[in-house]
Amino acid sequence: MNIMFSSEKITELAKAMILVQQMIEPASKDGQNGSTDSNYATLNSVVHVSKAAMLKFGIWLTQYPVPAKPGHLGLVTKIVHSESGQWQASLIVMPLSTSDPQGYGSAMTYARRYGLSALIVIITENDDDAELACGRNNHSEPSFTPSKTRHKSSEKSAKREPQMSSAGNENITNLPRLDGVKYENGKTQDGKICVFAKGNTHSKKEFLKTAGFHWDGNKKLWWRPADAA
Repeated sequence: MNIMFSSEKITELAKAMILVQQMIEPASKDGQNGSTDSNYATLNSVVHVSKAAMLKFGIWLTQYPVPAKPGHLGLVTKIVHSESGQWQASLIVMPLSTSDPQGYGSAMTYARRYGLSALIVIITENDDDAELACGRNNHSEPSFTPSKTRHKSSEKSAKREPQMSSAGNENITNLPRLDGVKYENGKTQDGKICVFAKGNTHSKKEFLKTAGFHWDGNKKLWWRPADAA
């Protein structure tokens, strides 16, 4: 099964989705998981928090099943920018708990909820399990310190390069929520505050560009001034 996951260009879609994501709030946890004694956001809740924002900025959403191996369900979630026709999609494949219509329906609801949440980045539940799975290490992020043996012109350029910092998070609250991407504050060598984008940034580069981020080829990271519009 060969499925494309985006149109050739997504610049206009990215611009619209940044506006959408600035409006979207975390989905209310209106469902209860009896096996884990925890609450989660149902499909109704996820659709409720996203529908108005997507319609306002001309984003069409569709979800449809696709062929999958026996005993599994495949579901594509796709968003389309109505003005440009640019689009992006995701695919989720999951096993069926039972092979009857009830099992298929339950899997479809589950896949629709997770597919939509992942594609447009809606927070639906606590991330405690992920933190436990990944673990935490006590190693601090490395600092990018220019070498003392650099040429003077390189040193002058390095002063404008962003450096990792443990500054607070006051400058990142209004940035778009992108799946697999996290933001951290930092400083340039001349003391100016900037913001780093880390994680799965490659597939989100158009969104980051639209949000004012720049790619630093030497440091291999995305950054932007904290006061960028």
